[in-house]
Amino acid sequence: MTKIVEAVAWLADVKVETLRTDAVQSFVKQETVFVELTTDDGNTGVGYSYTIGTGGRSVLAMLQEHLLPRLPGADATLVEGIWFDLFASTRATAVGAITSLALAAVDTALWDLRGKRAGEPLWRLAGGFRQKVPLYDTEGGWLHLSTQELVDGAMASQRAGWSGVKLKVGKDRVEQDVERLRAVRAAVGEGLDIMVDANQSMTRAEARRRAAAFEPIGLAWFEEPLPADDVAGHVALARSTSIPIAVGESMYSLAQFREYLAAGAASIVQVDVARVGGITPWLKVAHLAEAFNVHVCPHFLMELHVSLTAAVPNGAYVEHIPQLRAITRSQMSIEDGHAVAPEGPGLGIDWDFDAIDRIRVA
Repeated sequence: MTKIVEAVAWLADVKVETLRTDAVQSFVKQETVFVELTTDDGNTGVGYSYTIGTGGRSVLAMLQEHLLPRLPGADATLVEGIWFDLFASTRATAVGAITSLALAAVDTALWDLRGKRAGEPLWRLAGGFRQKVPLYDTEGGWLHLSTQELVDGAMASQRAGWSGVKLKVGKDRVEQDVERLRAVRAAVGEGLDIMVDANQSMTRAEARRRAAAFEPIGLAWFEEPLPADDVAGHVALARSTSIPIAVGESMYSLAQFREYLAAGAASIVQVDVARVGGITPWLKVAHLAEAFNVHVCPHFLMELHVSLTAAVPNGAYVEHIPQLRAITRSQMSIEDGHAVAPEGPGLGIDWDFDAIDRIRVA
């Protein structure tokens, strides 16, 4: 038994590295919620979660007032047991974003402890399928960028050996989206995957119309075309187009993914470890998707998701959006267009705690 003797949480605001816009919002800042767990054998595990500009203090309050007081004295090796206990204690607020984000900060800290105690990196501990995963870029595809900027970004990714790029869609007129996509396809040829992301901005009718207009371009997937709670709409859209439909960043439980997969509404699963409640449920979603013969291409958090995507056989892509460089001492390794999972024990993220202390806000 390895008892937790201390559990603390804090909030740090990490500035965005570049202007990021989509059809519904801008990425204002990364409100990063940290949890640090110390055990009686002298080990320390650090986990984290995030928002893109709102709600960080609510997540912190959930941790400090409700979840962390349950941890001292608990056996840190019982990761599933702790997750279930914390979830069960929050029934009145689950399933939902605030609870899931808070659970994720604790759960990732427990997995960090598990890896450090075992002397194993997360990618091996969580499954160990392979160490390198294909990488696609989102940073060159934001909605405010000009067509030429999209082309330049895609060509740079192609020269770097990356396998794909994602472009935001949702301009006022379908012709604007099509013009941008055609320009990128003409520049890169057929050898680069192009994904598009509507960020839940469309009606069912508009999503079907745009999917029909996008089909000749040869897209790898159409991401979040509709609100995440419109399962029936995604089913109808998936049946009406040959473009794979990608969903998951705005889902907060295993059961939501089950509903999508069982209905045939998801061709790509984009489960986010923070939003689904941690590594423990993330792996369950990944294995559920494998049972449906569906790839996992997680949303954001590349520094953490590289290890999880590498751990499972159906992990297909890591999304390139660097956001932790200001508070880490090293960066995610990239080789031959692939993200490389770190070998360090635990999460493998080399935090710069002095830098984090300078941007603490709560």
